[in-house]
Amino acid sequence: MIPRTIERVGGTICFIDQTLLPQRLEIVECTDIERLARAIRRLEVRGAPALGIAGAYGVALAAIQSEEEDLDAFLAEVSAAAASLRGTRPTAVNLGWGIDRVLAAVRGAGSIEAGKEAAVKGADAVAREDEETCRRIGANGAALLPENARVLTHCNAGALACATWGTALGVIRSAVEGGKTVSVTACETRPLLQGARLTAWELAAEKIPVRVITDATAAFLMRRGEIDCVVVGADRITDDAVFNKIGTYMHAVCARHHGIPFYVAAPLSTFDPGRSETDVTIEERGRDEVAAFNGKQTVPDGVGCTNYAFDATPLDLVSGIITEIGVLLPPYDPMPRLRHI
Repeated sequence: MIPRTIERVGGTICFIDQTLLPQRLEIVECTDIERLARAIRRLEVRGAPALGIAGAYGVALAAIQSEEEDLDAFLAEVSAAAASLRGTRPTAVNLGWGIDRVLAAVRGAGSIEAGKEAAVKGADAVAREDEETCRRIGANGAALLPENARVLTHCNAGALACATWGTALGVIRSAVEGGKTVSVTACETRPLLQGARLTAWELAAEKIPVRVITDATAAFLMRRGEIDCVVVGADRITDDAVFNKIGTYMHAVCARHHGIPFYVAAPLSTFDPGRSETDVTIEERGRDEVAAFNGKQTVPDGVGCTNYAFDATPLDLVSGIITEIGVLLPPYDPMPRLRHI
């Protein structure tokens, strides 16, 4: 059984360091905001729902640890910690959602003691609700898969990207739990190999059949008739696009060409209504993630690298968005409207 990705134990935030997988499973015990912020930047904690939980827990940790005796000073300290966490990753909307939810509870509490209590309760609720939400997403998505499903997925939208169960992989887990036969093709997901390192690790641990391919192999397998559907997660969904790990758009285009359903599994907290693709900052990460592999230089000195962490897939390429309240189907105008499958 895979341990919980992130949880609170008293005044400590415990999380799996995902940079060490699959070679080693290590639980980090984090007791300060700076360490948590570093973990988010380094992708020790990653995945939109998990980032929402991390943000919520971070605000709670700041509140618990505050030694301020003046309410205004206390609120300023907690708000500063929240701002520090918010700046770690710009694209995933859940991080700010989790921070804002707990910060609002703290600000509305009326006293320092009540603020600390509200922070802890609020953060624990975010984590608890994540598991419930993923279970509902899984059940709703499982109904879309055929009895013998060959599913392509990109990056990692599993238990490691949430508190547990997962969104895209939650759909797969729920389908298997319901008696369907599912095999998974996991794109390796360059440059940090979240598909190869994390998705394959999760599924292998639960004995769900999985194979890893290079990202560029997906279209070839679609053409050969080896893929029945694509199921991916999301880091943000605006009025016109789904933001997910770089490479997702490519798979959506190829799936449309080959007549294969392309599904997105995401909680409502990932939606960013009223915004469009042009409003969103796409995170760019460092050159070294592309210019080196396994500790060896792969790009000549002086040659530039572009390393976008995410891309945007237009909603007109999405067959359905699987949420905890049901499956959203086209037309998505101006925001996805719930239509029953």
